[in-house]
Amino acid sequence: MGRARRARKIAATAAYGGGGLAAAGAALGMLGYGVIKTEAALARRVIGTPFDDSPQDDGSYGTGSGRPWELVVLGDSSAAGMGADHPHETVGAIVANGVSALTGRPVRLTNRAVVGAESGDLERQLANALEEVVRPDVVLVMVGTNDVTHRIERTAAVHHLEQTVRRVRALGSEVVVGTCPDLGAIAPIRQPLRALMKRWSRDLAAAQTVAVVEAGGRTVSLGDLLGPEFAASPQVMFSRDRFHPSPAGYARAAAVLLPSVCAALGVWGTDTDDRAPEPRRGEGVGPVAVAAGQAVRAAGTEVSPTELGGQSRGPRGRWAMLLRRRPDTVPPAADPSPSGAAPDAAAPAEQDEGASSADDGGASATR
Repeated sequence: MGRARRARKIAATAAYGGGGLAAAGAALGMLGYGVIKTEAALARRVIGTPFDDSPQDDGSYGTGSGRPWELVVLGDSSAAGMGADHPHETVGAIVANGVSALTGRPVRLTNRAVVGAESGDLERQLANALEEVVRPDVVLVMVGTNDVTHRIERTAAVHHLEQTVRRVRALGSEVVVGTCPDLGAIAPIRQPLRALMKRWSRDLAAAQTVAVVEAGGRTVSLGDLLGPEFAASPQVMFSRDRFHPSPAGYARAAAVLLPSVCAALGVWGTDTDDRAPEPRRGEGVGPVAVAAGQAVRAAGTEVSPTELGGQSRGPRGRWAMLLRRRPDTVPPAADPSPSGAAPDAAAPAEQDEGASSADDGGASATR
């Protein structure tokens, strides 16, 4: 079964709150549970838990006049900023500064992400955020890693994410989801576990994409965004646990998320508006499951709901637009008002294209 079909099946099952697939269990059976358990223990020992907590990045970012944008961040340790040294180095802070720089309006960041969180924790995080922000302008979600490492049933994980997206959209707010990263790119995870992690995380990312787009949100694939940089300069792109990103790694992740956040807000800037797809860049419109399978192979790819011929759905499901946004730089970071420490300039970041996989079936979205 190709990745597009698996993603469609997982997302469809999740929509009805049903049980899951047996792919992960079958893979474990083939390779031997004992081998996988040993490799997982080795990875945990190498990674360890070197951080006490993530920076508290709530606050007001940027300057200017007008009503502040309300940005809410939900998710796991990547959304919380585990591995960052200062509040202005988290993904939420960098995105907040970027939105402010492009609009001339301040951004109020409310981050309710929790280290170790799974998709099942999102609804509680959202409820906590809504106690302070009645109607966010945009909600940024980064989740999936712990669903894979904790072996959470994929349909259950996707169901929780979809329900969260639907609740946010019901408020009239926009949603951008950074899908599960490719865990096969993490060095402390050894073979054969790494091969399984790669497949599981990519399958989850594709299913997340289908569910989020069906619910009215947009996704950005994180894929193996940090994989090549880890091999070339792990001391720069990853934190000391060799698992969570460093400040430079978070800047790179924020750089691929920022254009989609701006597009969701209707902010005009370099490649941040909802432009027409360019086929020469591998962009186009097609069934959401096909677009999802294509997106997981190229980090920084956005998938969002669209219409074709005045119709939102076709014979193979929801129509989706696939865009490959290529940010050149990240706006300089600034501390939130509660901090007061001098900010550092964020590093420029570029997008890498992920390698294709026979498992994806070579699918592409076409206009």
